[in-house]
Amino acid sequence: MSNQPDSPLYPLLMQPVLKDYVWGGRNLERRLGRALPPGRIAESWEIAAHEDGDSIVVNGPLAGLSLRAVHGRLGLDLIGRNNAWAEERHKFPLLIKLLDAHDKLSVQVHPDDAYALAHEGNELGKTEMWVVLHAEPDAQLIVGLRAGTDRAAFQQAIADGTVTDHLHTIPVAAGDYVCVPSGTVHAIMGGVLIAEIQQNSNTTYRVYDWGRTANGQARPLHVAQALAVIDFNAADEPQLQPPTLVSEADGVRRWRLCRNRYFTTERVALDAGAVYRGDLNGDTLEIWGAITGRIEVNGVALSAVGFTLLPAALGPFQVVAATPAICLRVFVEGAT
Repeated sequence: MSNQPDSPLYPLLMQPVLKDYVWGGRNLERRLGRALPPGRIAESWEIAAHEDGDSIVVNGPLAGLSLRAVHGRLGLDLIGRNNAWAEERHKFPLLIKLLDAHDKLSVQVHPDDAYALAHEGNELGKTEMWVVLHAEPDAQLIVGLRAGTDRAAFQQAIADGTVTDHLHTIPVAAGDYVCVPSGTVHAIMGGVLIAEIQQNSNTTYRVYDWGRTANGQARPLHVAQALAVIDFNAADEPQLQPPTLVSEADGVRRWRLCRNRYFTTERVALDAGAVYRGDLNGDTLEIWGAITGRIEVNGVALSAVGFTLLPAALGPFQVVAATPAICLRVFVEGAT
């Protein structure tokens, strides 16, 4: 399938889906200039095709359709052959979010695909990554457990209310990024604005929620599930890693941030007027996010902070920097 009149292929822009979780704030409005409804907004699902949030296309011939509907129409021409395993489950593979952690999130963990398939119906597992867009001076993330913490010790800590004694914290600033494989205990602490790239899943197992209540009730914990999926053999106390330079030419510089079987994320810096050229041959979709500056993707304008989805069978495309710009580029290389 290619550019048929009833299923054209072009860079898609989406209407985000907003979530008002208890830890949210107003930073999407104050720092990004987003128009928001009243109240706290915790997450903006920028590109989403999930039962709990389905983005609507706002540009071109597919305008008005949900991303799930577009996926149903285009299939692998949208998501690519490298995502055939997700297509077999009738799932769009990725979910792109902006998170305003005005307050801290729960201490939590996500399952891998095998556990999710066995226990959560057709849900995917959840490997994710974070790119810090803004951080208050004392901002921290919880990523992993302190050295020497085994299952027995952590289970006892949950029972005793001493979970925080076993959590590994990392101070962060704008521009930092963290890769968070499934099975990793983690939490985003307050004062952080983040772009999140993740598998298309909304399954979270909470192990600790700081004694917090929502609407007068404590949010549920999922201790048994969490203990079943935590990877206690993971490397102790992960640290921030420098990005890997991929290429530098003609005003375009690319660094690899995270690579796993579900997605690869690059940071791409473009000088004003620089052009990145690509060719989508059906292997993978690409998602481009303008983090600073303004770009055009095949003539579709995108300004910070915004995202566009490029179908896998799009063919040649180019990203032109109208101003100096820093972008995120997300694609799927497959098994690693």
